[in-house]
Amino acid sequence: MTSLALSVLLALASAVCYAAGAILQEHVAATTPRLASAPLRRGSWWTAVTLNGTGAVLHVIALAYGPLSVVQPLGALTIVFALPMAALFVRRRVGAAGWRGALLATAGLAGLLSLTGSSRAQALAERDGFWLIVITVSVIAVLIGAARLMRSPGIRSVLLAAAAGTAFGVSSVVTKNVAVEWTWDAWQDALPGLVTIGLLASGGVLLSQASYRGAGLASPLATATVVNPVVATAVGIAALGEHFRHGAPGTLLALVAALVASTGLVMLTVHNAEAEAESEAAAKDAEDAEVTVVEEPGAPGHNGRDAADGAGGAGGAGGPGVPEGPGGPGPHEVPVGPDVPAEPGPSLRLPHPDPPPAHRRRGARPPPVRPAPARPAPARLRRGRPAAPRLVP
Repeated sequence: MTSLALSVLLALASAVCYAAGAILQEHVAATTPRLASAPLRRGSWWTAVTLNGTGAVLHVIALAYGPLSVVQPLGALTIVFALPMAALFVRRRVGAAGWRGALLATAGLAGLLSLTGSSRAQALAERDGFWLIVITVSVIAVLIGAARLMRSPGIRSVLLAAAAGTAFGVSSVVTKNVAVEWTWDAWQDALPGLVTIGLLASGGVLLSQASYRGAGLASPLATATVVNPVVATAVGIAALGEHFRHGAPGTLLALVAALVASTGLVMLTVHNAEAEAESEAAAKDAEDAEVTVVEEPGAPGHNGRDAADGAGGAGGAGGPGVPEGPGGPGPHEVPVGPDVPAEPGPSLRLPHPDPPPAHRRRGARPPPVRPAPARPAPARLRRGRPAAPRLVP
């Protein structure tokens, strides 16, 4: 097996590991409470971390055996592999747009692979490496400054994502350089390169995180995914002696293949962002429905009650409910007869109890009881007989 074929296999294995780790991370995030330490208790999260670490190691080894212009674009297959793996393992539906994007990305990357020529692995000269870092830092600083001046969140996020992709691409170039020059006897000579890799990778992570603020996921992720391999391939061709086959026509065809692959990656990114937005909207609708069900028992008219009954009847809000009689609502039964209209009358309220009399109030003395005055009984006459006198106490 040639070194080019070995690097391709390692790059493909790295992309599969990254895709599996991303699927597990998304599954843990969706099924774990929103606590900082909650994922640490899940074995699947540690499996995802192991898969990501394995993918990083395989990517570095692939860079040691193959050209940067091949290994770095193949890393974008992570999005392509994640599509069927998510449909197989987590039963995620994949639409026609997702499959079209995967097909375009695969075809473009296959075209790049077929046009890449094999070359001897070589490292950057010390002077070239210095100027590469200077140019990279300058470009990133200009992109960040332009992003700070922009008022549109969309343009700002694209500029920050381009800076992140530049940092990731140059980090892969330095990784390739360290892998080619690495010797266990003089490992301390690789310390400046390792520090540079750490700074560039950390800056790329921070810039990509900032690019998602206020602009969603689709455009920043697509920009970083496309800029990363483009920058790495350009540096590999310009500084590492890499080239495409068939001269100028082959270079032109490689540019067309890169454009096709970039279009497919953008379609995949947009598809993933739309799927994520749909899942978030479905979760929000389910949460709103649950809140509605919880609040339903306290609403008027629950359990078949009338809205007026829940509001205290027609007599006023908060008043006691009045039972209905056969002739209409009211506290008593209203007889229905020829002299009474058949239609139910208006609602009657029970009269409010009168306030207690003065002698029943707290601290008041009862009034004195006075005897009732005697009334003379009227004389009632019967037939010829005077009525007997009646004594009234």
